[in-house]
Amino acid sequence: VQLVESGVGSVQAGGPLRLTCETSIDTDRRCMGWFRQAPGKEREGVAINSDYGAGITIYADSVKGRFTISRDNAIHTLYLEMNSLKSDDTAMYYCAARTWRGGDCVSFNFDTDTTYWGQGTQVTVS
Repeated sequence: VQLVESGVGSVQAGGPLRLTCETSIDTDRRCMGWFRQAPGKEREGVAINSDYGAGITIYADSVKGRFTISRDNAIHTLYLEMNSLKSDDTAMYYCAARTWRGGDCVSFNFDTDTTYWGQGTQVTVS
């Protein structure tokens, strides 16, 4: 299983940036999301999304209205569109996917044992 994040690493404050997560798994009906970890801080959830059932999308309060998570199941890819970037958004960003398809997608609690993780991509806002 591979999850590979990509995106331009540095951006000026106020600017946009799109992160891409290309995967080797079937993404449809799978809870997936973006997480980030800044130096000296714990990893935090940014946005999660599932298209299972009625579908659901959840954003961290700190990014609501600025970030948009989306996916293209045909090419097994997850995206994170980031706008109005702030210096506080500087962090390593990780793509994550539950190891199973279906099921709930209601919190940022992604257990290590049941999650596929990407290697991360650095985002620096200056």
